[in-house]
Amino acid sequence: MNAETKQSYSPGLEGIIAGETSISRVDPDAGLMYRGYDIAELAVRASYEEVVWLLLHGELPGMSDLGALTRQLSHERAVPAAVIEMLELLPPETSPIDSLRTGVSMLAAFDPEINETSAEAMLRKASRLIARTNSLITAGWRIALGQEAVPQQSNLTHAGHFLQQLFGAVPEVWRVEAMDTILVLYADHDFNASTFSARVTASTLSDIYAAITTALGTLKGPLHGGANEQAMKMLREIGEPERAKSWVEGRLGKKEKVMGFGHRVYKKGDARVPVMRALVRQLGERAGEPQWAGICEKLEEIMEREKHLAANVDLYAAPALHLLGIPSELNTPVFACGRVAGWCAHVLEQQAHNRLIRPRSLYIGPARRAYRVKAQKSAA
Repeated sequence: MNAETKQSYSPGLEGIIAGETSISRVDPDAGLMYRGYDIAELAVRASYEEVVWLLLHGELPGMSDLGALTRQLSHERAVPAAVIEMLELLPPETSPIDSLRTGVSMLAAFDPEINETSAEAMLRKASRLIARTNSLITAGWRIALGQEAVPQQSNLTHAGHFLQQLFGAVPEVWRVEAMDTILVLYADHDFNASTFSARVTASTLSDIYAAITTALGTLKGPLHGGANEQAMKMLREIGEPERAKSWVEGRLGKKEKVMGFGHRVYKKGDARVPVMRALVRQLGERAGEPQWAGICEKLEEIMEREKHLAANVDLYAAPALHLLGIPSELNTPVFACGRVAGWCAHVLEQQAHNRLIRPRSLYIGPARRAYRVKAQKSAA
């Protein structure tokens, strides 16, 4: 047995330390911090704009910094007309996450600083991406429905802009606050699959748009960002808390996955769940639809008892978005709308201290063997 076959191997890189970061920390014992700040505190006290600055710059913004970032995001929201025309050419059945991925990739061609690598230029490009990801999601959705674009209002927050562009009216304050909380909870999460894929692309010294396009392609998968769409389908199928027990038993009896449970890192529960659970209860009471929180809580109880699995953020994110009137087809793009800030921060961090990410594989194919010549190649 050679030296390579003696090396340790962890399927899915589970437990492997693949790099260093100062952006966020996921604690297996139900903890999550952004730059040292606990997510439970940030989610209820900080705006998404504050979190964007924190992730990109390492510290919370002062009032002047926050004002400058807010104005910059507002100024950068407009998507080039050619990109909108491209969205109009997509088939109506195109998945919103596919539309977003294509739009982000196309934005690269319209950024005059695409190949500028100074720290200042990278921060400007990150701000453009964060602002325009918001606009691409809402524009793509309205185009797919055959609806007209909504005139933008510059005085809205990032969360408010998303809701205004999606629904065509200035949203109520409570909706904006709820959306803002969701974006904060989704803003970053250590070396998750999409973030790691973005860092792999960034490590080749490719541009930031390529890295974010890579992340979006990874996010689409049902084992990552697509999980929250599947969670809402599950909740609709269950329908009411009283049906949760029989539904889960049937699912487990067929050895099928119950969406919204388990996590590769967390061992004692997802740090984001308590905030999202409280949000779903609040929104459900306001909308007269308390059954969604009831179903989720019943599922938590059953899955803990039967499988010793805790809920992850997807379980409660799905009904939270539903209660805000956001179509479930947009659940994964909303994830991207929040996470793009974290992706950009990781791209900047990777390229500031870069080393090409190039792991080895454990070869399990045939041993060296000789090729038996059957016929001589003819001369050209």
